[in-house]
Amino acid sequence: MERIVECVPNFSEGQDKGIIDAISAEIAKVSGVKLLNVDPGSDTNRTVYTFIGDPLAVEEAAFFAIKKAYQLIDMTKQKGAHPRIGACDVCPFIPVKGVTMDECVAIAKRLGARVGKELEVPVYLYENAATKVEWRNLATIRQGEYESLKDRFQNPAWKPDFGPAKFVPSFGAMVTGAREFLIAYNVNINTRDKSIPNRIAQVVREQGKTSKNEKGESVHVPGKLKNVKAIGWYIKEYGAAQISINLTNYKITPLHVLFEECRKEAEAIGALVTGSEIVGLVPMEVLTEAGKYYLDKQGKSAGVPEDELIHIAIKSLGLNDISKFNPNDRILDKLIEKRGELASMSVKGFIDEISMDSPAPGGGSVAALCGSITAALSSMVANLTIGKKGYELEFAFLKSLALKAQVIKKDLCLAIDKDTDAFNSVIEARRMPKVTVAEQTARDLAIEEGYKLAVQIPFFTAKKCLEAMELALEVIKRGNKNSITDGGVAVLTGFAGVVGAIYNVQINFSSIKDEKFKKDIASQLSALESRGKEISKIADELVRKAFV
Repeated sequence: MERIVECVPNFSEGQDKGIIDAISAEIAKVSGVKLLNVDPGSDTNRTVYTFIGDPLAVEEAAFFAIKKAYQLIDMTKQKGAHPRIGACDVCPFIPVKGVTMDECVAIAKRLGARVGKELEVPVYLYENAATKVEWRNLATIRQGEYESLKDRFQNPAWKPDFGPAKFVPSFGAMVTGAREFLIAYNVNINTRDKSIPNRIAQVVREQGKTSKNEKGESVHVPGKLKNVKAIGWYIKEYGAAQISINLTNYKITPLHVLFEECRKEAEAIGALVTGSEIVGLVPMEVLTEAGKYYLDKQGKSAGVPEDELIHIAIKSLGLNDISKFNPNDRILDKLIEKRGELASMSVKGFIDEISMDSPAPGGGSVAALCGSITAALSSMVANLTIGKKGYELEFAFLKSLALKAQVIKKDLCLAIDKDTDAFNSVIEARRMPKVTVAEQTARDLAIEEGYKLAVQIPFFTAKKCLEAMELALEVIKRGNKNSITDGGVAVLTGFAGVVGAIYNVQINFSSIKDEKFKKDIASQLSALESRGKEISKIADELVRKAFV
């Protein structure tokens, strides 16, 4: 399995392009690391870098970046709106794929120890790597900011986890650790008065605020939203005040819920939210869920392509208010996913590619395409039914169906390329050397695994095509009768996908020696094809009745 760690260090320099670029170069030079995003802010005087890669490579890149900051950033001259305690203020590691949180904790500890020893600066651990409960919260470590560090080290309670317990004027101190994905998010308010977003921040953030009761006593008032940290500030370069937010768990408090709560509180005090801003990268799920929420509010189906959900989210959250939000550059999934070359082609381009004198793409990729068309047509009929008079009782069911269809469509679009990749893996295995016994053994094993993959992919395709057929049958029965033939075509393409994929499974069986592997899959093929025939027969009868 591919192993991916994300690192999002924040450096206290957002104005000097030379320094910003020099740190970028240190990250980019490490093999196995991909620098995804560099997001500087002039008024905050801070730059957020986002890079991913193999765990050890990411760890190495983080150290080189911190070392370069140590050489170039002078904290005695640094001023900015954002809280900070050092040249590299914070350097978190986030598990993305094939990596555990414990492994990210270990990376943070190794980095902290190395920075403390080689650069001789104080380093604290936070979040999942914290050595003290109170240090889990970054705000606690940052209290008093850089300006308080000289006095801090007089107190033994502030002894850092790594490095000397002394004030290093040019660098300050650093925080590193491991955490879940954090979204740095700013909500824009139509005012220059930072007290207004600050009032809103105190209401929405989990920490809440302290106020006076009728007796003049201090009373703590909890905030409305979990996993939200927020303050208010004014950004001169934007000419607007903002609620500056760290959303530490978007699955507990979704971004759109946070945005709507900010809008509600702003309106309550006569202010207006004009839009919002995501700093750095954001997971795809955050925006697709927002898109679904806003479409649902409009009474429309959310079972539409991901790109449409993202478009709705960008418009609804006002993410273009300050600067253009380009989803291809800002959505983490789009940056790390391997985009299918075949699935990204035009229809003509894909058909032309099939017609060439190469064996792949071939029937397996076409079977996956057939199934994806089935899912797409099923979603289309469902969406054409939702909101149509006379079908009110079916709206909830069809909204759910359209969402399922979009997931199956995406899975099968990915299978278009995976089928060809599986075939190519067999070709590559056959090209391996076989002079020595060891080489022959390795080659035989690679060929066996290649053919197993060449079976598993079309087997997956067959199952997904059948799932798409089930949805197509439902829209024939319960969808807009004016679109019944679209449902019928969906069943036909789906069955072609099922049978075509089964063909590709069976043709590769003879090249596999693992009898148990073949038996387990073969036992399921008959049921898949039988159900496909049954759906085809029912659908054909229903569609033809509509002609009478």
